[in-house]
Amino acid sequence: MHLTQLLGQTKAVNLLRRALTGGRLGHAYLFTGPDGVGKATAARAMAASLLCREDAESAPCGRCPGCLKFVSGNHPDFLSVRPDGAVIKIDQVRELKKALVFPPLEAPLRVTLLEEVHTMRREAANSLLKILEEPPPDNLLLLTADEAEPLLPTILSRCQVIPFSPLPLAATIEILQRMHPGLDEENARTLAALAGGSPGRTNGINHAELLHLHRDILEGLLAKGAGEADQVETALRLAARVSKSDGLETLLDLLRLFCKDVMATCCRYPGADASQQPAQILARARERWNLPELSDNIQAIDAALQALARNCNRQLVCEVLFLRLLAGAAQQQAT
Repeated sequence: MHLTQLLGQTKAVNLLRRALTGGRLGHAYLFTGPDGVGKATAARAMAASLLCREDAESAPCGRCPGCLKFVSGNHPDFLSVRPDGAVIKIDQVRELKKALVFPPLEAPLRVTLLEEVHTMRREAANSLLKILEEPPPDNLLLLTADEAEPLLPTILSRCQVIPFSPLPLAATIEILQRMHPGLDEENARTLAALAGGSPGRTNGINHAELLHLHRDILEGLLAKGAGEADQVETALRLAARVSKSDGLETLLDLLRLFCKDVMATCCRYPGADASQQPAQILARARERWNLPELSDNIQAIDAALQALARNCNRQLVCEVLFLRLLAGAAQQQAT
């Protein structure tokens, strides 16, 4: 990927392009921002440009030996360090220090990407600091970190910091459709609401199953003309299905976002027109719940998420939740 293809990060891209074309590269760059907004993607795009054998303006060309080796994951002058389990360990940093002693094998510059450096414990961070204080010649370090996690101030001070921000809605939708071919715009908008400007957060989610279940939940909650017995049957049926999903917490997050969207449209809150939900579904939800009931729904969902965090029985948590949501809907329908 070329840096210019990175969506929604104009400031970061401009800073990096100036560094690449201005002939004044620093020895270390720290990409900071929320998880899933393109920090590692940008770092790899920068590495690809530096390892390309064409001039800086046209790099990466995608055709030269340097580009071909980088894309295949076999370039000898590109090193990557990621957390081993939950953290980057001291042994990983020690091995990196040994590798950096030797000059690059093919390219004028060796590029090392260290992802999620905020996971390092103090011992590993201090070892990395020694590399940053006395960088070996012909080496460039690219670090990524979550802005919400603390880093040693000495590491921050020895890197040029490139800030990344949450992506705008349109960019999030476009990236999600690239990530998940065949995803239509309506479902992409639903996932975009969940991603909160960080499309990388949806990695590992079975989005097809998730969105199908999400639609079934809404249809069950918004069905008209159901009596009390039918409401209980619907609650138990939904609970049995949803509790078996690997993405249960994600489904509840989506349901919470849906209730907030409905509240925003009820209040005609600025920006409500940009809701991720179809207008017809929102209209049905406004008929079903009033504002106090929507607020109660959100509290019920929050209580369910807290119960799941305490490892309570998943099906029981879901049964209680859906019975509460449908009880509020039934009361509104009766009035």
